[in-house]
Amino acid sequence: MSAVPEGTIPYLAGRAAQPAALERVTARVAGQLALGAPVSGVREPVFVGIGASHAALALPVRVLAEYGIAARRELAGDLGPGPAFARADLVLGVSQSGRSTETLEALSLVERERRAALVNLAPSPLSETVAHCVDLGSEPDSYASTVGYTGTLIGLTMTARALAGRPLPQIAAEWAGIGELLQEQERATGPVVDEIAGRAAGAVAADVVASGAALSASEAGALLLREVCRVPATALVTRNYLHGAMESAGRTLHVVIGDGRELELARTLADAGHPTLAVTSAPLTGGGDLYVARVPGAVSLPVRTVLETLVLQRLAASLADTRGVEIEDFVFHNADTKTTQAVA
Repeated sequence: MSAVPEGTIPYLAGRAAQPAALERVTARVAGQLALGAPVSGVREPVFVGIGASHAALALPVRVLAEYGIAARRELAGDLGPGPAFARADLVLGVSQSGRSTETLEALSLVERERRAALVNLAPSPLSETVAHCVDLGSEPDSYASTVGYTGTLIGLTMTARALAGRPLPQIAAEWAGIGELLQEQERATGPVVDEIAGRAAGAVAADVVASGAALSASEAGALLLREVCRVPATALVTRNYLHGAMESAGRTLHVVIGDGRELELARTLADAGHPTLAVTSAPLTGGGDLYVARVPGAVSLPVRTVLETLVLQRLAASLADTRGVEIEDFVFHNADTKTTQAVA
């Protein structure tokens, strides 16, 4: 058995810890928002992150769109001096460790007064270099992020609603009972997820398809399939997937998230003999090559995104087990993606 990377907990322990941890995260973030961090009333915020943190940013962008706020996300590491942040009244960097070099460098492009951050670990280089910071309480996390990622989704949603001027009791109430919801979701979908993982043990690749806020689940899920069980996986947008990308299906696993065009897509793939997991709240019936992981429809979009992410976390763990891959045994460790230094 491989050693757990220093400063982290095992992936399975991270998953098991999530119900209680996310209850703590909700309370922690609510307490910080009560103190007025970050500022409200912004109109053109930009969210910046890399890796899983960038995946998480699809959710707050969609949340803020509900309030007519033109937020967008940018990939840290692909930015340079220029117009990227020229009109932004707030640039919010996201890094669970608070040490992502690319995110720190991106924030250095704007003056401190316009910088904000959401981190898990604080103090950290990122938390120390911004004017406004929200932290999740330094929750123990796995190397392939579990608690840190789902906690980030909660923190970003709460922060986005605060930026839109929503009252704090309403912001916190959205996450009431999140721990119990996670446990119910695990009980409801665990068996079917394990079943398709066994069926897809020999898959040579995986496509994870979604749109809108669910991109936070699909992009993070594809990354987990690469990190945890070493399956070449790609996150694709539903409508774009229909324009030719799905033609490469063959010895592949497909995960389709959503209640719209995704339903017909899932049936089409399964009818063609490709193992397909539909993550949906719609009354879709599984059978043959179609497997259905149901998520509740009577929850908010952000809560649903967390529950969708939970399904992908379970799939990655189950597929690693069926493929005989040690979850903690990462092949590559890049020394230049984290830093201990803050920017000016």
